[in-house]
Amino acid sequence: MEVKRRAVKNLVTKLSSVSEQTRTEAICELRLISKNDSDSRPLIADAGAVPYLAESLYSSNKLSQENATATLHNLSISSKDLLMSTRGLLDALSHALRNPSSPFVVQCAAATIFSLLTVESYRSIIGHKRDILFGLVDIIKSPNSDSRTVKDALKALFGIALYPLNRAQIIELGAVPALFSLLCHDGRVGILEDVTAVIAQIAGCEESWEAFRKVSGVGVLVDLLDSSTGSSSRTKENAVSALLNLVQCGGEEIANSVRDTVLGAVDGIIEVAENGTDKGRSKAMTLLKILDASSCMFQEEEQMDCLSNSNHSL
Repeated sequence: MEVKRRAVKNLVTKLSSVSEQTRTEAICELRLISKNDSDSRPLIADAGAVPYLAESLYSSNKLSQENATATLHNLSISSKDLLMSTRGLLDALSHALRNPSSPFVVQCAAATIFSLLTVESYRSIIGHKRDILFGLVDIIKSPNSDSRTVKDALKALFGIALYPLNRAQIIELGAVPALFSLLCHDGRVGILEDVTAVIAQIAGCEESWEAFRKVSGVGVLVDLLDSSTGSSSRTKENAVSALLNLVQCGGEEIANSVRDTVLGAVDGIIEVAENGTDKGRSKAMTLLKILDASSCMFQEEEQMDCLSNSNHSL
């Protein structure tokens, strides 16, 4: 272990060299070590590499930027606290998202952010970095983003949306149209599952209803519950979760609006209630109860209206 420590320390020392070639070669070696030897990751972080790697994300040198983002992603697996305590790291990741030298840089930056988001206390901090949110939303908006990059961006958005106060800002940045566009035009199963997972999370805020209404979101979610669409079980559970979050956050008026559209998908909700995971079954049952209560209330209101009209005619 001591031999590894000295070797790592020697490479990290080279990161401060005035020679760009020396710095780049050291970063490339650190990337390989951090990829192939998990025990060396904390050694690299503890040796002080993170600030230099973060600075390298601003480099116009493609090789340097790619290897620096990949190394940071590897280090984030075991040294999340050290990365988050490094001044300027999130700004550097934001820059890499929005000014990448290659698609690989975007992918690694998004994956690093998602890795950090697995720590619950970091979700509010990262969510306050508007440039990061903007960069992630921009990835899913762009038709030029490859599948792996889109998946990493979706996972990062999901992690950010797990913190309730971040959801409105994600919506404000235009994520909803982009998410539903992916849902309607991207047939890749893995992408659809990740998209609906994000949609289910951001549905859990008051701002979601208006954004969903503008893109006919409820209708799209209902279509996913139709057996003829061939949606995966995970996608169906996410659709149920999204509908449940909408009605729970929107109150009776929203529940009535959703009920009218969801009536044709009751069989799909029942399927999830009977065959889904424990969490999926619970959410499907709750949704069915809310919609049933909403339906009963609606019928009572109709009866009251009839009685009122009848009394008036007397």
